[in-house]
Amino acid sequence: MLKRVFTAPDPGRVRLRFAARAVLGIGLAVVVCGLAGHSLAGAVTGGLAALLALFTVTDATVRGQAVTTALLPLVGLPVLTAAAALHDHPVARDLTFLAVVGAGVYARRWGPRGHSLGVFAFMTFFVAQFLHAGAGQLPELYAAVLLSLLTAAAVRFGLWCYERRLPPAPVPAPPAGTGLARATTRQAVQATAGAGFALVVGQLISGQRWYWAVGATWWIFVNTTSRGETLVRGFRRVLGTVIGIGLGLLVAVPLHGAPAPTAVLVAVCVFGVFYTAAVSYTWMMLWVTLLAELLYGLLGVLEPGLLALRLAETGVGAVGAVLAVLFVLPITTHTVTDAWIQRALRCVHACTAEAAARLAGVPDADPAGRVTELEQLLGRVRLSVAPLVHPLNPMSARKRRARRVLALLDDCAREIRGLVAVAADPEASHDARLAAACWRVETAVEALTGGGDLPVTDRPLAEEPALAHLHGLERALAELATPLRTPSGSPLVGA
Repeated sequence: MLKRVFTAPDPGRVRLRFAARAVLGIGLAVVVCGLAGHSLAGAVTGGLAALLALFTVTDATVRGQAVTTALLPLVGLPVLTAAAALHDHPVARDLTFLAVVGAGVYARRWGPRGHSLGVFAFMTFFVAQFLHAGAGQLPELYAAVLLSLLTAAAVRFGLWCYERRLPPAPVPAPPAGTGLARATTRQAVQATAGAGFALVVGQLISGQRWYWAVGATWWIFVNTTSRGETLVRGFRRVLGTVIGIGLGLLVAVPLHGAPAPTAVLVAVCVFGVFYTAAVSYTWMMLWVTLLAELLYGLLGVLEPGLLALRLAETGVGAVGAVLAVLFVLPITTHTVTDAWIQRALRCVHACTAEAAARLAGVPDADPAGRVTELEQLLGRVRLSVAPLVHPLNPMSARKRRARRVLALLDDCAREIRGLVAVAADPEASHDARLAAACWRVETAVEALTGGGDLPVTDRPLAEEPALAHLHGLERALAELATPLRTPSGSPLVGA
């Protein structure tokens, strides 16, 4: 885990800039709230609004990101109003909270924008519980949210919009095999059921901090599809929380909410959340937990007993998520993983065809864009296979085959990157043998995805770089047949 965080590649230092911009945007939002005369509760609400605007808005284009950011208050303010107005009506409040959970997950069917709006709606309700906000605080909270979103937008789209110099990042749609609408509907039901369990048990443990359990259930469901992914994410959330609580006992509790050092550590935590989110959910949760502890220190309520309560509520939320994905309309790991692998293999063929077209002199051929899409798809494959390669998985045979599949897909990606680099060379020329090799790659992909026989791949080493990469790609595709087709009485990634 440590190695993955600190040695993970960061092309173009995108993660570094993402995290540094977050510290700047959130810090300025809090300063603006302070200059406007808002209380600590208003500053916390504004800081969270800025954090969510900078973290969850992931549309492929800058214009799309700006539109989604502008829509956030249209979703968040009504939810904030409901949460504050129902503060003294527990039953209505709880039912409304569960409705927000279900609607927030269901909104994923509308892609990144639906996901962002769903998360913002949930967290707006959550922060109202965190601050015990009542109707009398609404004007200040409205102003804090709007000021902070404007500040975050000014930083993201004006002061430091590094995305304008980057090609739009493709966001791969879920494969047709799973069905986006079907998956989001099932997950909305699962999340609502899990949150209901967490809400009831969480209130039995604490009538004041029960929302921690609901929050744990919610975030475990974010960016997962299958039950295997959800189980692994639940484990990582609990682990990150445990480590974060241990760190909080050493760092946050002794500070007693001292403003200056707490502000510095809050900035460090914000950076850590943004920098590690794409690499390790455990590390991200460590920083989130420490950030929450520091905020409770500012509010003057942090003590060791509160940290123990947070751990208990997190455990309840994780149990709620686990029970929901196991018994409420479960989506198997095999269904999801098989669909993503097929999408990745088809993208391999598309990359090859685009590179060959570029070598043949086709002016609008763009293999670089396909490579970016392939990297996105392989990321989804790794996420869906994570339950099998997890150290605690007792099924060693499946673990070995899953690791072999990942290694061979990485080999395919490496050969594709090499082929695209060759195709980008203006001195490279088309070779008639490239067409035959590309045809064999297409045949291999069709065989792997359709169950046919793969072509023979015993070929002499090619001196030409493009052919060498194509032959390496053929070998990797041929070797994939073994782990993907090994009969073992259960699917490769059946879980």
